[in-house]
Amino acid sequence: MSLERGNRSTRVGIVVSNKMDKTVVVRVDNLVKHSVYKKFIKRKVTFKAHDEANSCSIGDKVLIVETRPLSKDKRWRVRQVLEKAVTA
Repeated sequence: MSLERGNRSTRVGIVVSNKMDKTVVVRVDNLVKHSVYKKFIKRKVTFKAHDEANSCSIGDKVLIVETRPLSKDKRWRVRQVLEKAVTA
């Protein structure tokens, strides 16, 4: 029996909100090339991710992983905090 759970998608993003209990909103930025003009365009998408320990704060760089639906909007979990935000 394999302990691997299949190919789960992972993304790296920045926490933009942590006002909910055990949930953070993560913004992921992508660069996509325009099909006609060949110019790179910055696209951003937000995901709601489960943060079990409430350890993330705004500005943190996090790794999120795809998971089963946890609520109406939550389909991602915070796997790791890569960089803590600098607080001044």
